[in-house]
Amino acid sequence: MNKLTPTLELKNLHRSFKQGGQTLDVLRGVELEIAKGELVALIGPSGAGKSTLLQIAGLLEQPSKGEVYLDGLKCSKLNDAARTVLRRDYLGFVYQYHNLLPDFDAAENVMMPLLIAGYKVSDARQKAEKLLRRLGLGRRLNHRPAELSGGEQQRVAIARALANTPKLLLADEPTGNLDPRTAETVFGELITIVRDTKLSALVATHNFELAQRMDRVVRLRDGRLADGAEPEPMLTAKGQRNFY
Repeated sequence: MNKLTPTLELKNLHRSFKQGGQTLDVLRGVELEIAKGELVALIGPSGAGKSTLLQIAGLLEQPSKGEVYLDGLKCSKLNDAARTVLRRDYLGFVYQYHNLLPDFDAAENVMMPLLIAGYKVSDARQKAEKLLRRLGLGRRLNHRPAELSGGEQQRVAIARALANTPKLLLADEPTGNLDPRTAETVFGELITIVRDTKLSALVATHNFELAQRMDRVVRLRDGRLADGAEPEPMLTAKGQRNFY
């Protein structure tokens, strides 16, 4: 039986930055495959390079060395226009900060990527409202971001990321700004809708308990990925042991 093509494949990724006359190696040969429909949690301490890895996987940044494959397509040779189309049609992004447009209501924020993709306004609104209702925001469709709670704003951001029915969702600390109870609820809703739509996902998070609800956990450490089945303690500013 032939092996199915991974949704995302990262091969020997390196990323270095110049800082104060020195070279900082953030990624040092990262290897990762995410199968179709697989949900993978990415953990690691702040500054380990999780956001950099997601930026490269999302074609927002070029690696210093290595290759990104989306559904078997080699991305290094794509021009800017082709990368933009691929991000629009293939990828969904959720960030720690929701980045909603303040002058537009919840439905209009979710409609934006659909309109950019060429949907009719009526079709875009219908799809946006359906997604928002599924995320429990049926009564908040016409509310602007300032009128929504933090959890509600992040649900809108999730709906926006899923609007174009992407094949791969990339999420960078999607519940990092929420209180624990709201984070649990929003994360649960995100996982449920991703599984129901059979998306693949790579989700960076500091919350190991939430990470364990996904299919697999990988840890970024010293610029490389390893299995992250067990949490590692680290010291907080107060000297207490915590897990990432």
